[in-house]
Amino acid sequence: MNILKLNCKFNGLILISTGVLLLSACSDNDHVNPTPITPPVITPTMQDYTIAVTNLTANQPMSPIAVVSHSADSVLWSSSQSASMALETLAESGDASSLNSEPGVSRLTSGAGILMPGASEQISLSLDSTAVADLSVLTMLVNTNDAFAGFTGYDLSRLAVDESMVFRVISYDAGTEANSEAKGTIPGPADGGEGFNAARDDTDKVHVHPGIVSSDDGLSDSVLNASHRFDNPVLLIKISRTE
Repeated sequence: MNILKLNCKFNGLILISTGVLLLSACSDNDHVNPTPITPPVITPTMQDYTIAVTNLTANQPMSPIAVVSHSADSVLWSSSQSASMALETLAESGDASSLNSEPGVSRLTSGAGILMPGASEQISLSLDSTAVADLSVLTMLVNTNDAFAGFTGYDLSRLAVDESMVFRVISYDAGTEANSEAKGTIPGPADGGEGFNAARDDTDKVHVHPGIVSSDDGLSDSVLNASHRFDNPVLLIKISRTE
């Protein structure tokens, strides 16, 4: 009996024998299951920044500078809005530690200490590339009732390596304590009085600070003098990305 055998080219083998059509599977040697691809492990890189701060006032020491990184959908204050308890604490006493618990805050870095008038300080900040966030910088003018200065919500992703951004920042009034300038109400060296007090007796809204009056200007009960006056801006802040 003659059998006609045909070569298999795809997936079938055809045999013809005695009028019967037989189908047989052909081996699939031309198709090999692909080797699973393992995604590469991406090692986070660090992005380094330097925050240089200069006190521009004549006689307003600044509390330790607070450098705060936080999510893009959060800010530490807004003009015409009530100050948070953490901001009130900083603006009345110079203590920034409570800012670490504010919504969206991922890191609080503090300066070395009091920044005296005319003095400058550099603060280094290193962030994981996957955690680069917005930045706020703030401090209290300690010879006041509740003045603070800084900016909030700067997008660090705007800075490329070797680029810098300069801010000339104004002073704000936290609106939480009346600007009485009275003895016992100011924590700075001009008075050595009370710092934070939870009672609010002012507008309860953050706004641009009008400045101090002082005893030299006719406010007889003031513990401040003309040297404690300040005009805006009160701080020079330079942010540089170094790596």
